[in-house]
Order: sequence, then C-alpha cells, then structure tokens
Amino acid sequence: MTGPLPDPFADQPDWAPQPPHPLAIVPATERVELRGQRVLVGLPGLGWRGDLRADDRVVQGARTYVPVIPEHEWYRAEAEQVEVFAPLVPVERVWVEKVGSRLGQDVTRTHGIRLVSLDGPTHPSPTPVFEADAVTGRRVVHVEGTQEHRNLRAVTETYSGAEGDICVRITPEVEWYRWAWRGQSPTTLEVPVHLLWIE
Repeated sequence: MTGPLPDPFADQPDWAPQPPHPLAIVPATERVELRGQRVLVGLPGLGWRGDLRADDRVVQGARTYVPVIPEHEWYRAEAEQVEVFAPLVPVERVWVEKVGSRLGQDVTRTHGIRLVSLDGPTHPSPTPVFEADAVTGRRVVHVEGTQEHRNLRAVTETYSGAEGDICVRITPEVEWYRWAWRGQSPTTLEVPVHLLWIE
C-alpha cells in the first residue's frame, strides 16, 4: 500500500456539535425588523460601536432615524418598564445583527491579524469557547443538538465541573444586566465547553 491512510476522524466527530449559525450584518436601510435587535452604529472608514439595541424607525421630515439604546439600558427598560433616553441615529449609519446561514461559512480559523474592509462592519465566525483566551462577560451561544440558545453571557472562566467536564457557567443576558443595575446575583447554568461558542 502506498500513501498515507485516510484519517477516519478528519470530519467532525459524532459527539461534537455543529457550530452555531454565524451573525450576518445588514444595513438598517434594508427591510429588516429593528425593534429589540442588536445593532452597530458608525461610519464607513471611521469605525463601529456595538452592544446597542434598536427601536422602530422614526421619520422626521424627509429623514429616517433609528432610536439606539445601550444594551444594558434596553434590558432595564424592558424588564422594569421604564423610559430610557434613545438618541436618534440616521438610518444609513445603523447596521443590524441577524442570524445568518451556514452556507459559505468559513470553518478554517486563522490566528493573528484578520484584515477586513472598512466599508461596513463585520463579525467573526463563532469561536469555540475552548479556543478563547477569556470568556467571562462574553456573549455565548449554547448549542444543544439542533437548537441554538442565544442572548446568553458567560459568568465564569473555564473550570472543572462536578462530573469532570470542563465547564463554564452561563446566564440569560437580562440577568447579566440585572446583576449590574440591581446587584441581584443571576441564576446560572453549568455547561460543558464543547457545547458553547462565543458569538
């Protein structure tokens, strides 16, 4: 026999979940739902700001604006039913994070510098938690079979769980932010790292 033997484990093993769908960044000028969506604001060539949520478009005169709220304020407004200040940002300066498709998803990860275009905001592909340097406070996706649970935050770094698995404790984002504005400790869930991805 000549040549190397094929690697039977070259494809994804049965126990490892598929990565979650990547995020797609689309202009708010497109016909997309805005209320409660994560958005980025900025200018091509200048930069982008994230951790924001949007409300429905507002038309004033001939211009369309998007009320944009820092994410922690949006969660407080929704949970406590209070009014919060939302500056109006011209719609052409707002991009919306949507769950994209796996088609064409780049599964190869490169380490080091990743060059992007400054024409619009970009988002990296989901990263397995076990490949991350730090996870506390990061947005994570919990993959269970074909289900993807989003709007979660990691509240610990990796540790050895009671069953011997390497785990991270996670919490729903609303509880993550409530922890900040009320000091109320969140309820957490211990999840093995192979089921978690940084969004």
